Amino acid sequence: MFARTTTLQADPAKVDAGIAHVRDEVTPAVTAMDGCVGMSMLVDRASGRCIATTSWESEAALTGSAEMVRPLRDAAQSALGATTSSVDTWEVAVVHRDHAMPDGACARVTWLGGMEDHADRAADVFRMAILPKVQEFDGFCSASLMISRETGRAVGTVTFERREHLEASREAAARLREAASKDIGATIDDMAEMEVAFAHLHLPEMA
Repeated sequence: MFARTTTLQADPAKVDAGIAHVRDEVTPAVTAMDGCVGMSMLVDRASGRCIATTSWESEAALTGSAEMVRPLRDAAQSALGATTSSVDTWEVAVVHRDHAMPDGACARVTWLGGMEDHADRAADVFRMAILPKVQEFDGFCSASLMISRETGRAVGTVTFERREHLEASREAAARLREAASKDIGATIDDMAEMEVAFAHLHLPEMA
């Protein structure tokens, strides 16, 4: 499985309108493309940071859709009043869902770097050391890890039923994050706590 993430710096005042556009206009168009298995969107209303992710059943489907999604991305950027955007592609290494996310769900996203030769190690650590512990957090919904072998980067996402659950897990998550990055030999490049605007995903379990 593969994924494309588009990160946009939106106008905070246009986030709601942008979410509606991506959910109602972009998602149906993208998910109708051959090989697409879903789309999700995370937002930080305060900063305007938005991350839209599309998932694909093969690398061929991912690359084959690149030109078709470009005008959709441009329209979404306009709807969000976005000043900047960046696109990354990933291999989906781990996916585990405990249950579906309710309205109001939130996510903690962590970006790691410096793993040009440690992508498989990152997946193993996430699967065997991190996943069993985050599943014990109150309100846990799901967890995933995506890796880029070419850039030596990875992004892990853990979702919770409510923001209160996300906030209550901060200290424990920070300890896990530090220990795992040392184990892998990776750098922690960024971390964000975001609202799950919507998630229409049909990814298989890959834990």
